[in-house]
Amino acid sequence: MPGIIGRKVGMTSIYSAEGKATPCTVIEAGPCVVTQLKTQERDGYDAVQLGFGERKEVRTPNALKGHFKKANTTPKAKLVEFKGFEGLNLGDVVKVDIFEEGEFVGVVGTSKGKGFQGVVRRHNFGGVGQATHGQHNRLRAPGSIGACSYPARVFKGMRMAGQMGNKRVMTENLVVLKVLTDKNLIVVKGSVPGAKGSTVLIAK
Repeated sequence: MPGIIGRKVGMTSIYSAEGKATPCTVIEAGPCVVTQLKTQERDGYDAVQLGFGERKEVRTPNALKGHFKKANTTPKAKLVEFKGFEGLNLGDVVKVDIFEEGEFVGVVGTSKGKGFQGVVRRHNFGGVGQATHGQHNRLRAPGSIGACSYPARVFKGMRMAGQMGNKRVMTENLVVLKVLTDKNLIVVKGSVPGAKGSTVLIAK
C-alpha cells in the first residue's frame, strides 16, 4: 500500500462549529525522495524505497553515499519501502498531497518505552482494593503463576512483570482531518504511537 514517512509533531484539538473539540495529531509528512526502485525482474517484487530526513554526510558510509548519489539527492536519515506506487522514477519527490481529507489511514510507530513494570500497570491486575485474607504486603503481587510438580514449569504467555512499551505499533482507521500541503503537514483524528519527534509511517 502506498504511504509516506513522517515525524510526529504533537497533539492538538480542532473545534467544530458547535464547539465540540476533536483530539487530533499533527504529523510532518515528507517530502520523501525516491531513492530506489525495486522490480519484479531484478528483486522478485515491486516496491519503491523512500528517503526522509537529512543525514550528515560525514556520518554516512561510502556505500550509502553512492546509493543516494544514484538518486541525485542528499543522504537521508530514514529509508522505508512501500508498495502500490505507480509511475515514479528515481529521484522523484513524494509529498503529503497523496492524501485527501476524509480518507482513512494507518500510522505505524514505536510506542513510548515505560521500562520494567509490574502486573498492575502492565496487565491491569486488580491490585490494591481487591486484597483478601488480611494480606498486608501483597497488594500488587502477581500471585500464583503455575502448578507445582506438574507441569513443573511456567507456561509461555503468562502475564507477568516485564518490559512495557517500546514496541512497533500500528493504529488503523484514522481519519485525515486536514492536509496542509504548503507546510507538509497532515492532521489525523486521535492519537498515534510514539513520542514527539519520533518517526512514523503513514499508509493508505
